[in-house]
Amino acid sequence: MLTPKFDTCFFERYAMASLASLLGEHYAHLVNRDRPDLQDEVLGIGIEVTRAIPENKHIANALVNEMAGKEVVEVNHDVLRQIEQSGYAYGLGDGSLMGSNEYEYWSMALPLKRILEIKMNKVNDGFYGDFSEFGLFVFTKDDLDLPQVEQAVLFMKEQQATQSIRYDRLFISQIQTLYSCDLVLGQILQFKVSRAQRKQFYESAVGR
Repeated sequence: MLTPKFDTCFFERYAMASLASLLGEHYAHLVNRDRPDLQDEVLGIGIEVTRAIPENKHIANALVNEMAGKEVVEVNHDVLRQIEQSGYAYGLGDGSLMGSNEYEYWSMALPLKRILEIKMNKVNDGFYGDFSEFGLFVFTKDDLDLPQVEQAVLFMKEQQATQSIRYDRLFISQIQTLYSCDLVLGQILQFKVSRAQRKQFYESAVGR
């Protein structure tokens, strides 16, 4: 039975460990702060970490199970309450008409679309300060394939076209897979995350 110390920075520390391990030296010196959540002042990197998952205890529990690299993890009610109260988003929110392909994608991933909109507005408003490279790291339970991730990248590029401050990178973590998306060049890298790696990230996030 696992009895880790969860707090409001658990997801941020898990993301930080993931980036350093999977993407290497460029993200090896991030520190957990606030607005945005991960920062490297020397390289001018600022990364906001968020979740786009339904408000559901079973999904929250399954998410933490995957993050720990375990089949079964005992999660206390305080942990689930923290997850449930931390920034869920629902719905399209804009009432716009969409083509069939776009609708098929976003009908699967409504929380993701909404959270992208919220975070793009915040970075453009200067909410996350002044950095030379802005990143957005999103945890999701949606089962996205590469074409659907490409749709999310296209959505962000189109939305940010008129913004003065914008995200340069989008990271989508499905726990067992991490997509690293260059929003400037439109390039996407896909990393498979082993159970051993997930356990490593989890233990780092809980301070073991």
